Amino acid sequence: MACAAVALPLPPLSRYRPRQQLPCSFRGSALRRHLPVSSHQSSHLRAFFISESSRSRYPFLPDRPLFDCGKLSELLASATDSGSTAYSAKGLKFQEWDSLTAKFAGVANVPFLLLQLPQIILNSRNLLSGNTTALFAVPWLGMLTGLLGNLSLLSYFAKKRETEAVIVQTLGVLSTYVVIVQLAMAEAMPLPQFAVTSAVVASGLLINFLNYFGWLHQGVWTLWEDFITVGGLSVLPQVMWSTFVPFIPNSTLPGIISCAVALVAVVLARAGKLSEKGTKFVRSTSGWTATLLFMWMPVAQMWTNYLNPENIRGLSAFSMLLAMLGNGLLVPRALFIRDLMWFTGSSWGSFLHGWGNLLCMFIFNSIGRAFFLAATFGYFAWLGMTLWRDSVAYGYSSPMESLMELISGP
Repeated sequence: MACAAVALPLPPLSRYRPRQQLPCSFRGSALRRHLPVSSHQSSHLRAFFISESSRSRYPFLPDRPLFDCGKLSELLASATDSGSTAYSAKGLKFQEWDSLTAKFAGVANVPFLLLQLPQIILNSRNLLSGNTTALFAVPWLGMLTGLLGNLSLLSYFAKKRETEAVIVQTLGVLSTYVVIVQLAMAEAMPLPQFAVTSAVVASGLLINFLNYFGWLHQGVWTLWEDFITVGGLSVLPQVMWSTFVPFIPNSTLPGIISCAVALVAVVLARAGKLSEKGTKFVRSTSGWTATLLFMWMPVAQMWTNYLNPENIRGLSAFSMLLAMLGNGLLVPRALFIRDLMWFTGSSWGSFLHGWGNLLCMFIFNSIGRAFFLAATFGYFAWLGMTLWRDSVAYGYSSPMESLMELISGP
């Protein structure tokens, strides 16, 4: 039935106050809260006209309708449908990339495991043949440093519930500990240090396992975080100092000083004597020191290559390729979850420890041109694909937006 023009009794303009004003934004979600606009519910909406009596009192009012709710409902329904379609498409791409990055991080276990496996096999052969002196070529202090780094990162990712990264670091702890056991069997590592290391590894794995499943008391976890913070801050400066020992005095003073500073910082943070930013900084240092430890390893290798170029031929191109693959597979996940520390460590490891050492080997004719060019093309194509897919998943127009959000935070 046709609807005639409805006479609206209007109050004097000076006393007119609208009961509710619709927002100016034309988003479907906002308008839907105020108007029922579905095709089945819009039959009661009609165009409102100004009657003759009202026009005689207010001659400035127009002859056309104030608004046509029927057309408004059609327009709103169209905008809502198109918006929901775009949102579902974006959500699907986001979920797909989320799943893929998690799988990439899981696959990274393979190259990392293969990276340590040749050393384990070689040590086993030397032990079985009685050639224990060959194991003295493996520095137990360097293995202990890597083990501490793995434990620190394991705690970091266990706290964040990143399952794939937890598995990667757990395998790193176990494989490194196997090498340390072999060194202890060959008496290449002192027994007291081995006993302490074993206790730290066992307790660290147990604590992280319980914390990952939410079975650990918060006080115990706090003590463990303090321990790895002090340990990481003590080891990092000492390792950096030892790298340049031929040109600087051999001293343990950097480690002692940094250990004292770390202890004071942890005590002040737990006692509430630091600001909120200071406390947050102290709590984040364990993960960053572990990352910096791993980042320093390729720097030390580059320094060794510079001092002794003839030793480059002793490097394994396959090991460098595995390092590039393992760290490179972690880059997409780190970028996707906007973890700057993880992204920095994995990018640095894949670029400098992997591709950088391959570049040195190519410059000194240790590997062929075809091998190096294939590795270079694959590596940079992977990085480009990672940036592009991440920007598509988040609906950005440029990959630079993903990097800026990673640095500045969401």
